[in-house]
Amino acid sequence: MKDFFKTTFACMLGMVIAGLIIPIVGILIIVGIAASSSADSDIEKNSVLFLDLNGIIEERAEENPFASILNDKLKTYGLDDIIAAIKEAKANENIKGIYLQTGAVEGVSGASLEEIRGELASFKESGKFIVAYGDQYSQELYYLATVADKLILNPQGSIGWHGLASTPVFYKDLLEKIGIEMQVFKVGTYKSAVEPFIATEMSDANREQLTEMLDSTWDELLTAVSASRNVSKEKLNEYADKFMDFCQAEEYVACGMADTLLYKDGVLDYLKSLTGVSVDDELNLVTMKTMKDRLKVSSKLEEAIAESKIAVYYAFGEIDGSTSSFDGINSNKVIKDLRKLREDDDVKAVVLRVNSPGGSAYGSEQIWREVTLLKAAKPVVVSMGDYAASGGYYISCAADCIVASPITLTGSIGIFGVIPSAEKLLKEKVGLGFDVVKTNPMADFGTMSRTFTPQERVVLQNYVNNGYALFLKRCADGRGVAVEEIAKIAEGRVWTGSKAKEIGLVDELGDLDRAIEIAAQKAGLADYSVKAYPEEKPLIEKLMDTKKEDYMETMARETFGGYYNSVKFIRNIGNCDRIQARLPFDLNIW
Repeated sequence: MKDFFKTTFACMLGMVIAGLIIPIVGILIIVGIAASSSADSDIEKNSVLFLDLNGIIEERAEENPFASILNDKLKTYGLDDIIAAIKEAKANENIKGIYLQTGAVEGVSGASLEEIRGELASFKESGKFIVAYGDQYSQELYYLATVADKLILNPQGSIGWHGLASTPVFYKDLLEKIGIEMQVFKVGTYKSAVEPFIATEMSDANREQLTEMLDSTWDELLTAVSASRNVSKEKLNEYADKFMDFCQAEEYVACGMADTLLYKDGVLDYLKSLTGVSVDDELNLVTMKTMKDRLKVSSKLEEAIAESKIAVYYAFGEIDGSTSSFDGINSNKVIKDLRKLREDDDVKAVVLRVNSPGGSAYGSEQIWREVTLLKAAKPVVVSMGDYAASGGYYISCAADCIVASPITLTGSIGIFGVIPSAEKLLKEKVGLGFDVVKTNPMADFGTMSRTFTPQERVVLQNYVNNGYALFLKRCADGRGVAVEEIAKIAEGRVWTGSKAKEIGLVDELGDLDRAIEIAAQKAGLADYSVKAYPEEKPLIEKLMDTKKEDYMETMARETFGGYYNSVKFIRNIGNCDRIQARLPFDLNIW
């Protein structure tokens, strides 16, 4: 019996010691790895970070293990990875500069590009160089590239410079031809999301808000490009009026839009001269993937050392109120994730990164509720991306502080319902007949075989009105003002971030880093780590989750180009909640 107690005690002591030692050893291993990384031993001296922007830019992007097998032509970049790579390059002594090569990007709007541009400008403050090269600069990537010390164009290349336009797509005539009537119920003079189904051109109200939005955004672009290229805003406007896209390459240099003309081999030789590398030697180019792998190590070290965390939760895409979300914000998942962050004592503050045109009004309300509960437990700061409008603003309005880019599209406080009737299609074109027996007047409410009765229309409009009243109250409570004050700037109207700050919908203009700084201040933190959520899936889970739909999504993007969002909406219309709080389906800006 004595030996039994000795053995048991020894085992328990061993477990206690192991429990103490193993974590310490783990931390030491991480520190060791990080130390070797911080010594820059894995990056050669006189290296250059290669930012090859040609594909899809999203808020966050997980690597597709089957991308090469499926021959995906469009690469997907995470905005967070691009920003992090630039920061890491700024801190790394062996990286002497950035080579920015522009192609064509999709899925990104002005605010995201402005954030990248701001980080590049910060990189230049270290004294390191940025060289930009393009065969054909699209207008949005030209705006980004103008931050470079040297802007190089291919001798046979071009620069897109023509101003901004929005070209919504209208479906009314098409729907009439196939016998579909869209029954629309909305609140908000400016709530233009329903216009494609009931009109063939913009309403005066929509034209007014789009004009103001485009003018404000264009002025921001002109100001930035003018300062970088030392060309007046008046001249840049003159160039846009001339439609510079089809000029001879020499003209861009003559008017100050580009610095010089070089073929790609000449660009590489120029980069070698900047880094002190012999023309006969190979230029050391560091990819974003290399930087991302390094950052994984350093972030683990930060988490191991720092006792307090600031969580950055990414909510991007359309908001879905059902349990089967299409590619976007699944309200049920977001609620569970935010609840975990609320209950995690190590998380001292949360930055909710919102990049959404809205979606389900019901789903938005559920997320709003969880944000209010989270706010009661710890500081919540919202950082707005390209869009945080309608439902995107709904889920943001309860935060302690809202930070937006000057050209973020936000506001659009209003809701609508779109319910199709296929009566003409089914009866006149297909030849189907319908009859009904019912116990009550509206027992067959919502059937697609007939349009709504006047009584049913009143019921639905009242439902939408109540939803709008609730939306106004949520915004008023969140912003600490009267409902009547919010109503004056609501009506479904879209505002830029700079205008939203003027009218009180936004607290501060800035990027994600600024939102994190504010969160730290509100939580009283000096030392902390920043962790992104939802957490990246392990490789095995990515392999299990990879679906054929991912491949089809890429093919659809390549096929439909600028009209992809419109096609995507039509594909998903059957799965959407009928009551929506969202922007027009596709603003088609740029």
